Amino acid sequence: MLRRALILLSLGAALAGCGTGTVTTPTPQTVIGKVAAPPKVTGNATAGKQVFETAGCKSCHTLKDAGATGTVGPNLDEAKPPASLVVDRVTNGKGVMPSFSGQLTPQQISDVAAYVSSVAGKG
Repeated sequence: MLRRALILLSLGAALAGCGTGTVTTPTPQTVIGKVAAPPKVTGNATAGKQVFETAGCKSCHTLKDAGATGTVGPNLDEAKPPASLVVDRVTNGKGVMPSFSGQLTPQQISDVAAYVSSVAGKG
């Protein structure tokens, strides 16, 4: 009987702590060191022209240097986007523009960005 009372008392004490409305959060641990930045990829405009012509860019964009007259996406000759914007759009997509991150390597994306930014609006 005493044993049963002790078990019930222990169970009651354990349950009394539940549902008190207090919230506890774990304390984050500090990590010492640096996170390595991804290697910077330098684009090659010559290789980028081939990417532009074979990855489907011509079907949506106008770019005189590539002989492209697509009208779905922006006219790149008028927009004259900087390489950083081209990298972002090709990598992440936007609106009707799909992401090409699964289809093109980071090097190919940098190459096409170097190409577009170097020839858009010229010629």
